[in-house]
Amino acid sequence: MEITRDTVIGDIVENCPEAMPLFQEIGMHCLGCAMASGETLEQACAAHGVDPDEFLDYLQRYLETV
Repeated sequence: MEITRDTVIGDIVENCPEAMPLFQEIGMHCLGCAMASGETLEQACAAHGVDPDEFLDYLQRYLETV
């Protein structure tokens, strides 16, 4: 799955459930709630004070290893 800043969190969790711990690391613990699952990666990062480009790079590198 190609993940960008515009990818919806719900799609990431559905297609790459192994990514959930990385979202939890940035404080995003309610991945199943309607608000979180409908946000884009960029919106989620902004809400948690995380640089979206850095997190995207971290996420992509992690997913390459699993």
